[in-house]
Amino acid sequence: MENPKSLTFKILLHKEPKGEYTVTVPALPGCITYGENIDHAIDMAREAIELYISELKESGKEIRDDSTTLEYSLNLIDA
Repeated sequence: MENPKSLTFKILLHKEPKGEYTVTVPALPGCITYGENIDHAIDMAREAIELYISELKESGKEIRDDSTTLEYSLNLIDA
């Protein structure tokens, strides 16, 4: 049995006009889910990522994560 590998995924939560959240996972193209609030969105993201990884494993594809990704936020002033 293989030792489990720790995987890191960044998730982006986008607040929708009615208050719910859309979640995307940049490292996993097409991995998108929704939640009624932040906690629910995070729970749904975990589930979506686990299902996505399962599909990758079944098809023998490489699992890419964000463990080597650096993240910065830039604030620009629109003049």
